[in-house]
Amino acid sequence: MIKSSNLKIVFFACILSFCSSNMSIAQEALSKQGLLKKSKAIVSQYTTNFDQPPARIPSQVAVDAPLLGNGSTGVAIAGPPEKQSYYLARNDFWRLKSGFNESYPAVLGKVELSMPMLKKASYQVNVDLYTAIATSTFKSGDALLVIKSFVSAQNDCLILHLQNKGTLPINGQIDLLLPDKDQFKNNPPTEMLFPAVTKTEHGTNGTTLISRGFDTLVDIPTKAAAAGKILGRQQPTFNLKVGDSLTYVCALSSNFKNRDCAQAVLKTVNGLKAKKLRALENAHKKWWADFWAESYVEIPDKLIEKQYYRSHYLMGSCSRDTQFAPPIFGTWITKEIPNWNGDYHLNYNYMAPYYGLYSSNHLGAASSYEQPLLDFMERGKFYSKEIAGITDGLLYPVGIGPKGMETTRQNAIMENTFGGYIKGGQVEYQGLFFGQKSNVSYGVTNMATAFYTTYDRRYARKIYSYVRGAAQFWSSYVKKDANGRYVIFNDAIHEGTVGDSNPILSLGLARQTLQLAMDLSAYLNMDDQLALKWAEVKENLAVFPVQERNGKQVFRYTEKGPAWWNDNSLGIQHIFPAMQIDLESEQNLIDIARNTIEEMGRWSDNNGTNSFFPAAVRVGYSADRILQHLNQYSRHTYPNGFQLDNPHGIENCSTVPTTINQMLCGTHGAVLKLFPVWPKQQNALFANLRVNGAFLVSSNLRDGAVDYVEISSEQGQPLILDNPWPGKQVSCHKNGKKTWLMKGNRLQIDTKKGDHFYLVAVR
Repeated sequence: MIKSSNLKIVFFACILSFCSSNMSIAQEALSKQGLLKKSKAIVSQYTTNFDQPPARIPSQVAVDAPLLGNGSTGVAIAGPPEKQSYYLARNDFWRLKSGFNESYPAVLGKVELSMPMLKKASYQVNVDLYTAIATSTFKSGDALLVIKSFVSAQNDCLILHLQNKGTLPINGQIDLLLPDKDQFKNNPPTEMLFPAVTKTEHGTNGTTLISRGFDTLVDIPTKAAAAGKILGRQQPTFNLKVGDSLTYVCALSSNFKNRDCAQAVLKTVNGLKAKKLRALENAHKKWWADFWAESYVEIPDKLIEKQYYRSHYLMGSCSRDTQFAPPIFGTWITKEIPNWNGDYHLNYNYMAPYYGLYSSNHLGAASSYEQPLLDFMERGKFYSKEIAGITDGLLYPVGIGPKGMETTRQNAIMENTFGGYIKGGQVEYQGLFFGQKSNVSYGVTNMATAFYTTYDRRYARKIYSYVRGAAQFWSSYVKKDANGRYVIFNDAIHEGTVGDSNPILSLGLARQTLQLAMDLSAYLNMDDQLALKWAEVKENLAVFPVQERNGKQVFRYTEKGPAWWNDNSLGIQHIFPAMQIDLESEQNLIDIARNTIEEMGRWSDNNGTNSFFPAAVRVGYSADRILQHLNQYSRHTYPNGFQLDNPHGIENCSTVPTTINQMLCGTHGAVLKLFPVWPKQQNALFANLRVNGAFLVSSNLRDGAVDYVEISSEQGQPLILDNPWPGKQVSCHKNGKKTWLMKGNRLQIDTKKGDHFYLVAVR
């Protein structure tokens, strides 16, 4: 007879053996090779498919075209089969002049393929998300041309590979051209055609060079150049015989990347040979494979899943330049002076595209975010001092550009055409604020996410002066009333509602700013006395205003000012992205938040979906209804992923990724929750989602139960986890060796930098 103590030993050994076996399977899946393999299996299912030429190009807003890019260069493919146009633009090519409607991302030119015999050809362009390579297929009778195109992920080159797969020869010509007239608007005084220096040169070896630049009447001179040629040919014309192929290359640069960008692109394009091109394509594919392997999700609704990856594809294609963030329409600028000057609009538009990148662990694509905000600090200090009398604070207007440019500063254009801004008090000291004091703290939203999800000390030092200035503004600007509350006065919840008191958005953003400033102060051991003041202001800041609508308590937009608004989502942005209410908040706040979500119903709002969906998740709104609306939202797109009939651009690239990530895994308060707002009857798998505390988390929900949890600690922060298996003991494996049992509804684990944990329920 076996003694009971020995039975326990045998039982525990069996558990460890079972858990170790499952752990090995999970760790193999989450290894570098496992991540590459699984992400490829998921993402390679998806392409963006176009069966007719795009109609909204060139355009002053987001285009409906097939899109390529490498984070610096953007290419939009347009035109019928007989005249294919590849529109060229760059994140670092702007007209840089602080002034209303005087600073904007500029157009560079286009590569144009003329093939008259394909005039009646069928049209098919597919962009493979996994490889970021477009395949264009045009067929007319016995003529069949296939073009493979991509923008090299690690070199500023557009590469076109043409292959004749029909039974007739195909004649044509490839030209590199400066922008056409249809890429400009000249409607003074609102829209001006500012002077640009242009140049076109044709070399004897078949190379064409184009360049555009702005060097007069600007604050910072700019120039961009492109050079292109058919490899191995001396002329731009071609006669492609049956079965033959040719390759066209176009190199691009700017004066910010090369002092003499024209010579740089000529050198690049003339140095490209067939062997080097193969290496470029392999490196391109590897970059994108690594990008997709940074994380992945797999869910039953494949329409939402496709939009998830299509959204990340767009951001991976347009956002990587750490000095030049993408404009509001991404790098795909096809018409000069795009709407809103294509600028960085600081009352949400600039921030929104980045929301989903951090949780998806795409930190490289998020790295363009901070620099424009940091570059504007000198002017922000000026506004804080002159407008609010706060010498060490920051106050930002509505529109900025790169390199410290202010795209909405008062000038003759504003005075002649938008004088109402000035008379209505929306312009202060030449800055267009619309009465809003919250712009600088909107900038804090992604900084807070980036810091809390990485605890990167270098990053903390980089952003500290900005966050400190924003906190100093709020702690000095608020006033204490007779009840001991700190009150925000003379603000605006919406553009132009000048004089509002306690706008709910500012109350949320100010709290987030003050808390981040305190945490950075402690982390960097700086400004401990200021941190005491920040804490005191945050602790006594006015509560979120509440009202009753249709018999339910909901949030009020302001304490004094508009009570409600019939579009946009400012009424819930204190929940997200300000992150002030979640599932660990007081139940009363959660109930009011859910009522507000129900009452607002902004599931298809042109300005608000990127915050409305995630806010619904953060307060535990119905998972089924969120997914139902998200499915409808994912259907309402152009083939390239931009929202149908929405004039905005990349800001909605965050809506689906942020929502799905938060539904699968999120930190509420200080507690990590798995599948907190997810239908338990739906399977879901995710790997390497990034959460607060600098943790990378992986898990699988199958048949209503969590299989396992894998957590990597990058910085050794303490971990608090809601037990995914309530009422059950949990086996915890640390670094593949040490194992122990845990129990309770909330599991606490001390971690060290580099620790890996694998948790599974004891069966």
